[in-house]
Amino acid sequence: MVPLSALETTKPAFGPQYTNRFNVFRAVQVTGAAAAGFSSGQALDALEQVARDVLPRDTSVDWSDLSYQERNAGGSAPLFGLSIAFVFLILAALYESWSLPFSVLLSVPIAVFGAFLGLFLRKFDFDVYAQIGVIMLIGLAAKNAILIVEFAKARLEDGKDLIDAALEGAQLRLRPILMTSFAFILGCVPLWLASGAGAASRRILGTVVVTGMLAATLIAVFIIPMLFVLVERLSIRRLRADARPSELQPGESHP
Repeated sequence: MVPLSALETTKPAFGPQYTNRFNVFRAVQVTGAAAAGFSSGQALDALEQVARDVLPRDTSVDWSDLSYQERNAGGSAPLFGLSIAFVFLILAALYESWSLPFSVLLSVPIAVFGAFLGLFLRKFDFDVYAQIGVIMLIGLAAKNAILIVEFAKARLEDGKDLIDAALEGAQLRLRPILMTSFAFILGCVPLWLASGAGAASRRILGTVVVTGMLAATLIAVFIIPMLFVLVERLSIRRLRADARPSELQPGESHP
């Protein structure tokens, strides 16, 4: 038997049990969460600012896991814009008109206002779960407007007056809108009252959807007919303004 002291010299020392490595380099992993009232993006910005002020020049920082995904996602604004653009293009293809989708999408801010009001009253942050709920609201709020606008457009094409067509569409579609909307809201009540593991994310998502749909159902449904009349009148005026005198029949005057 050869004693170990014949091969090496040992002495007691203190240090970490293991060393983290990130992209081959030795690294220190920092795990944390945003404070109350601050978003995750603000927390990441604060960490980067502290790293620039405190760390040596030969030391750098990088992100991993969810922080890496959030930094490379480019923020939520492009995602919201893309979702609205897709809804607009689908509605434009459905109605074969570039103006009618505006009467549908102009009711979406009311639902978004209701979502933010619910988050404010329950003191929740506008995190990724709330952002997912807002994207859902864009389609849900547009659904209520589609029911009214589509029927009003059909009545307008049948020769009815613009205001009468909008009022008839709102009256006949009010009950289906209330039935489907309240059925959806009641179905989301378990998210609102969630408990247990992961309850915070479900509560935030339920708050956004429930309060947003309540605002879209109780407020926006009465504004949609007015938006339909306003958009149609502006569209008619634009068509009349674009009409050329050469296109008029003999004896007609320019409108």
